[in-house]
Amino acid sequence: MELAVRCQNLQKRYGDVVAVDGLSFEVRRGECYGLLGPNGAGKTTTIEILEGLLTPDGGDVEVLGHYWKTDEQQLRQRLGVQLQETQFTDKLTVEETLRLFRSFYNRGKTVEELLALVELESKRRSWVVKLSGGQKQRLAVACALVGDPRLLFLDEPTTGLDPQSRRQLWEVIGSYKATGRTVMLTTHYMDEAERLCDRVAIVDHGKVIALGTPPELIHQLGGENIVDFQLAAGSPPLDEANLSRLPSVRSVRRDAECYSLAVEQPHIALPAVLSLLQTSGLGLARLTTRHATLEDVFVSLTGRHLREGENGHA
Repeated sequence: MELAVRCQNLQKRYGDVVAVDGLSFEVRRGECYGLLGPNGAGKTTTIEILEGLLTPDGGDVEVLGHYWKTDEQQLRQRLGVQLQETQFTDKLTVEETLRLFRSFYNRGKTVEELLALVELESKRRSWVVKLSGGQKQRLAVACALVGDPRLLFLDEPTTGLDPQSRRQLWEVIGSYKATGRTVMLTTHYMDEAERLCDRVAIVDHGKVIALGTPPELIHQLGGENIVDFQLAAGSPPLDEANLSRLPSVRSVRRDAECYSLAVEQPHIALPAVLSLLQTSGLGLARLTTRHATLEDVFVSLTGRHLREGENGHA
């Protein structure tokens, strides 16, 4: 399959900090590919290298069959970029902002098409400073789409947005991908990755630690359902080996007095868990069941949650 991005043994340091440590992956044309990981995992650094904003310390990067060293002008005309935070001129209107960005490209969409795509027609004459956070994010995506790009980079596109604004942006991204174009995004929102991405690379400490479709990665847990429970205050810990031997239980994770079991069939695992607690004389403070997510995959691989660690280079 033709590739939109080929990244081989990518490396980047900031002084003594290794931000990207031999990262390798390929993005197929026409897919939505996600880099998933906590802040500081190397996602933004990787994206900025692919966008031509940073120079790697090592490795090889090919974007849409071109290289930044020799084909910068061709690439600039074919890429769309939405940064983690876009600084617009406050006293320009939405329409003026789009016309400004459109002037940078030889070809692309009209202002009217873009306003309709991101549902900002009613705000076309509003100053940017008057827009809400969600509206500014939609404007940023519109500016990324103004040149009708073949490849769209989105870096944490919905961070800080309310649920309705997030869903609106998801619809915009879905409409773009439906035209056969390629999307590459970074996120630490599990539902976003599962909703938008055809394939996901889970990144930690500058390396890819897992790669596949969301269902494939979740299947690696051995069970597609999770039983979470917490013991009553003051209860002694359960023997995790006893839990792992229960019927339908495929893996066990403990965090203090909380336990998470990956199970194949909850209706079989739950009675067995309750029976073990009863015979052990232990009480419950909480018990829930849910579908497994990419968050569970990450915790299983690293022992940490995706939102842990808010410092360091992203």
